[in-house]
Order: sequence, then C-alpha cells, then structure tokens
Amino acid sequence: MALRGYACYWCSEDGKAGVENEEDGDDLKGTIWMLSSALLFAANTLLIRAASLAAGGADGWQAALFRGGVGILILLIFFGGGRGFSPKRMFVNRLVVMRGLIGGFGIITFYITITELGAGRAIVINLTYPMFGTVIAALWLKEKVTVTTACWLVVATIGLVIFLSDERMNVAPSFYDFVGLAGAFAAGWVVVIIRKLRNQEHPATIYGAQATCSILMGLPFLGDTVQLPFAGWGLLTAGAVIVTFSQLIMTSAYQRLSIAKGTSLQMTLPIFTAVGAFFWFGERFQAHELVGALVTLVAIWRVAGRKRKIPPSKYVPQ
Repeated sequence: MALRGYACYWCSEDGKAGVENEEDGDDLKGTIWMLSSALLFAANTLLIRAASLAAGGADGWQAALFRGGVGILILLIFFGGGRGFSPKRMFVNRLVVMRGLIGGFGIITFYITITELGAGRAIVINLTYPMFGTVIAALWLKEKVTVTTACWLVVATIGLVIFLSDERMNVAPSFYDFVGLAGAFAAGWVVVIIRKLRNQEHPATIYGAQATCSILMGLPFLGDTVQLPFAGWGLLTAGAVIVTFSQLIMTSAYQRLSIAKGTSLQMTLPIFTAVGAFFWFGERFQAHELVGALVTLVAIWRVAGRKRKIPPSKYVPQ
C-alpha cells in the first residue's frame, strides 16, 4: 500500500497551456500521449521505490535532485542551442517563474503529508487537484465544463479513495489535511499555468522551470546523495531520465486536451503504479481495492470519451 502513495503530484504535475475560449478537443493522439506519460510516471515511481530498497538512504528529496539535474542535462542535449529550450525565459517570463515556484510548493507539501498522514490519505488528498484545475481553467481560460464532467471527476476521486484506502483513512481531519489540500490546489493551478503557456513557450522551457526548482529543493541533501551506493545512483538516474520524457510528453498532450480531460487521464497513475508493484514487488490487493480501481477507470473513460473536435494549436517561438 505504501508504494502506491508515491504516485503523486510531484511525479505527475506538468501539462501544456491553451488558448482561452477553447473547448476540449477529442484528440486520440493527445489521449495516447497522456496515458503514455502516466505509464512513464508509474515506471519512475517504481524505480524510486526500487532505489529506496536497494539503497536505504535514497528518498524522494534525493530523487528530486536527480530529477532536476538529469532533466536540465537532457533538455540541453535535445533542445538546447536554439532548438526550443531557453534558460533565459525561465527567469523573465512571469508565468514560467510561477510554474516553477508553485510546482515546488506542491512537491514540498506532498512530501510533508506523506510523512504525517500516510501514503494512502496523502495521495487521495493530492488527487483532488483535477477538480481544482478544472475550476481554475473554467474561470481563467474559459474552458467549458459540464455538470456531467464534474460529476464523473468526483466519482473517479471516490474510486481512488476506495482503491487507496488504508487504516489511516478514518482519522479525523487535521492541520496536515489542509496542507495537503493546499498542495492539491497548487497542482491544479500549475497545470492551468502550463496550459496557458502552450502558445508562448516551448515544453522544454516550461519543464526547465520545474527541473530548476527540483535542484534547489534537493541541494540540502547533496551530501547524503554522494554517499549512495552505485545501485542507488543508477536507479535514481534511470528514474530521472524517464520522468523527464514523461513530463515533456504530458506537456505536449495538454496542447490537445482540456484540463478536465487531461487531469482525469492522469488519475490512472496510481493504478498503473499498483499494477507494476504487483509484478515487480509482489504487492497484493483486496477485492474492495479492485472495485475502487474499476470505478475510477469507468469514470475516467466517461470524461475522456466525450466527443468534441478542435484543431490543436501549435507553439510559436517568441
């Protein structure tokens, strides 16, 4: 059960921004990209879990350091030299700066709630971010959200509550529950910012802001990172490579999908992670957990299967 708690916002918070007054597109490629990014995020989660088992000192903070450092290196290799990645614009575009800072706040709050509330409760609270993101997108980007879509997002969340339920789910609300909700709000805000930026910045620049923030958060743990064994370095590096491409794929997917549809597809992340844990770590699940997963999948299908067609917009270099 603890493993599923890692499948959270910090590994799943990028997207891409859109033009105001657009309706969500019924784009098969965008849907495939979004599901692919969720699969890659799940693989990253499993690699971090494997690193923590192989090297007892490996944790989420060190994973953030690797994620940021390796991510910046990949962006420079594949998108540097005028091919899209602009380090300068990470610091001069107000929205890009906000993307990094708010994303960093969301990561910090998740780590705090994982420790204080337990994995299951923390991830359920964090995965309320699609509702926050949908509301913010409706107000800011004027994305149309039907009552039916909102209801299915609530059903999907209820399914995750069942799927991720543990002995701490019945604990009365505490201060850290509100901390978790603040992090979920930040996550919802971030995906809307990224979608807002889709016609202004290249995906590499948008993700670069998050990678830079990850480096800053992980720097206090640099000393512990140096002492990790080779297995820890290898697994964390592999996870960082995977999460970088998953973030870029997700960013591109948000060019074609609304916030409601994109975030609903990302709610498959804990389920993908659990499937991987079943085969890799031998985790087992009870009948009610499987029912919760099925409820979530049906609700996501109802949100993602709505039929609307618009041409995807393209990034225009500044």
